[in-house]
Formats: sequence, structure tokens, C-alpha cells
Amino acid sequence: MDMKNTRKGAFLIAQMHQISGRIFSKLLKDHGIHDITPSQGRILYALWQKDDVPIHRLASETSLKKSTLTVMLDALERSGHIIRIPSGEDRRRIHVRLTDKNRGLWSVYVRVSRQMTSLGYAGFSDSEIDTFEGMLERILANLKSAEEALNGKGASSEGGKP
Repeated sequence: MDMKNTRKGAFLIAQMHQISGRIFSKLLKDHGIHDITPSQGRILYALWQKDDVPIHRLASETSLKKSTLTVMLDALERSGHIIRIPSGEDRRRIHVRLTDKNRGLWSVYVRVSRQMTSLGYAGFSDSEIDTFEGMLERILANLKSAEEALNGKGASSEGGKP
């Protein structure tokens, strides 16, 4: 295989994901938050944007399979960051809601997120950042479309199940 002509964007993104996760975890610990992993932070971030949401919507917002999300929600519930409650309209539907304990962490999480942004974008102009993020959004849209085409509609919610 001719590796000279192979694009390495996905490999670089995977490396950035791993390294940024380690840095983010360290920064959270430095701010006294020891019981949230970077992966759980993605779920909490979605809930901070819109709280009290059905699990299927949270899976879609975070691009996690329902089975993966369920395991992570179990840990977040055990550590007192979220609660799961039956929906008012349909008791079979479960909603996820932040606890008061977790709502108090929002300002710390924002500080750490801003610190991560500064570290990652050091030396970049606003224009370069806008261009880069626009390209990432296009790649994400391409990959979501590819996933749907490969697995059928609703693939992001695990096998096309609603």
C-alpha cells in the first residue's frame, strides 16, 4: 500500500481526541472534579444545553449508541450527576435530568472548556478557526450520511431503532 498518498485526517483527529481527553481529565481534576470522565462530559454538556430530555434524543445529540449511553448514564447516576425519570406523557419513555449537584459544576466546566479551547487553538487566527470548524462540520455531516447509508435510516440510534 502506498502510504504517501493516504490522507491522515481521521488518524490526526483520533490522536487529538485521545490527547485532549487526557488533558481535559487533568484540568477537571485540577479544578476538584474527580468523578467525571471526558466521555461523560460530552453527555453532561448536551444536558447543560437542554435538560430533561429523552434518552433517544440524548443518544442523537452525543452520537452515542443507546447501549453505550446507558452504561455511561449508569455511572453518572451512581455518582449523583443525573437522574432518570419516566416521561409525563409515556411512562415507558425515560428522560434524563441533571441533579442540583451537577448544575453547580457548569461554571467550572465552562472554565475548563475555555482553557482547552485556548490550548488547542493557540497560534490560530479567528478566521483559521472558523474555516477549520466549518470543515469539521462538513466531515461530520459526510460521516453521518455515510453511516445512515450503510446501516439504514436512524443508524445513530443503534440499528435503526427509534
